[in-house]
Amino acid sequence: MRSRRLVISVAVIAATIGLAPGLAQAAEPVAPGVSAPVVGPGKSAAPNLKTFKSPAERSVRKALPGGKTGAAAQQAAGNPDLAIVLNAASTSAHALNLETSVISADAALSISVDWGDGGPKDESDAFGSTVLKSSHAYEKLGEYTITVTVTDPANQAQVVNAFQVMTAGSDFVPYTPTRLLDTRNGTGAAQGKVAPYGSTRVKVGGNGAIPEGVTAVALNVTVTNTTGAGHITAFPEGTERPTTSNVNFEAGESVPNLVIVPVGKNGYVELANRGADAVDLIADVTGYFTRTEAAGYTPMTPARFVDTREGLGTSRGQLPGQTTFGTRIGGLRGVPQNISAVALNVTVTNPKEAGHLTVFPSGGSIPTTSNVNFRAGQTVANSVIVPVGPDGSINVRNAAWAGTDVVVDVVGYYSADSKGAFMPLKPGRLLDTRAASWIHGPLRARGYVWLALSPDEPHIAGYVLNTTVTNTAGTGFLSVAPDPNTWQQYKDKTSVFPARPTASTLNWTAGRTVPNLVQTSSGNTGVVDFWNQGWDNTDLVVDVFGYYETK
Repeated sequence: MRSRRLVISVAVIAATIGLAPGLAQAAEPVAPGVSAPVVGPGKSAAPNLKTFKSPAERSVRKALPGGKTGAAAQQAAGNPDLAIVLNAASTSAHALNLETSVISADAALSISVDWGDGGPKDESDAFGSTVLKSSHAYEKLGEYTITVTVTDPANQAQVVNAFQVMTAGSDFVPYTPTRLLDTRNGTGAAQGKVAPYGSTRVKVGGNGAIPEGVTAVALNVTVTNTTGAGHITAFPEGTERPTTSNVNFEAGESVPNLVIVPVGKNGYVELANRGADAVDLIADVTGYFTRTEAAGYTPMTPARFVDTREGLGTSRGQLPGQTTFGTRIGGLRGVPQNISAVALNVTVTNPKEAGHLTVFPSGGSIPTTSNVNFRAGQTVANSVIVPVGPDGSINVRNAAWAGTDVVVDVVGYYSADSKGAFMPLKPGRLLDTRAASWIHGPLRARGYVWLALSPDEPHIAGYVLNTTVTNTAGTGFLSVAPDPNTWQQYKDKTSVFPARPTASTLNWTAGRTVPNLVQTSSGNTGVVDFWNQGWDNTDLVVDVFGYYETK
């Protein structure tokens, strides 16, 4: 298996296309394909890519099957220095490379590698001291014992060396929505606001039914009781705070955003307040990631499952206050029956008053958690990961006292049959149209930016990103979708203008800074588009937090 890396480049295409409202059938222009490479974090930033070693001293000499035993075997055996040194290194979520160094006298040898998963052994022949390189991809995540046996029949000698390895990827375990942190009342931390440029911790590993040793967690983080502008950064405790952002807020706002963040060695996630005023923070968990087999991820091109304005997925008309509706996800529109959780983008529009939505599995009680906070008249979206009930359905509750419209787009699902294992990256900024190094200016009205995320990596199924729009001049929404063009087609200027997506990732109004987590599919080409669906230019920031890999 060749060594692979996550290649990230970016190009901006499609300036203002000059369409007037209501003329959506007008011809799209040919994209100019302006190229502007961006240095990405690379696979080397993945903290789960581990190495494993077993020295020569761990080699155990064995009697040959059917050969002499006891003192007679010791007297007959030659090649007394025969030994094995093992070194392994993760190369992907499921795979690793193995280097077997054999120390031997000049003799004909047979070498057998048992990968520990019940599959066929790798058999080879060698002569004398040698170095054998091999690779293996495990079908399921977990811990395995690799056993290497070297046999020298002529000298009645055989040695065995074995060691345990762990696959690098993580699977998802859904968790009933539960509040882990609320600084307003002292849940999970001391009561009181988080100080300006201060931070607080969220206990994840070992909290409640969450086991120790989890690798990452899905949290809905809400900032509230704000008196100024700022942003929140989530990162594993015990590591350097990154320059990325997760939740952006302004004075007087309550803003939620889903974060998928690695968990520190002690089981904590740190939430840093990067504003000049104290704020309250809330964190609700809906699932965690573990390096043992659970549920993998399958990304989808966003598909609309619910729109109360049209009666799609539920009854037509606004969801009344203090009311819940259920909708089925499993078994519909390409989503299989046996899913354990679903990744959504949930949008509130036309709300009559302030409130919040809670999304939870069908058949369960209403949790005290929240997913989307809104003001009267606001259109706002948030990513949601939620377990599904036994029937494959979810519930959505409007906690306000007045009605609102609700839109639900499915962007992916978790299931035992899904092969996408999560690989966290050190958070990194892929794109900031405000940066001096970005010569193309803001994201143009009705235009898009394409990012080639690992175009030569067919086993990377999707990405965990955070998108933020700022310096907005009017209303609009952002769409994120796979691009049908390859990176090479853009470079060769043979690309075609992609079909404009209809699903929304985040919505904004003039003068607002709005974030939202995005779990996007890589599509067939590894190229992803970010569309400004508004009629005014806006700045766009894209941060990367990880990817899903199938092999």
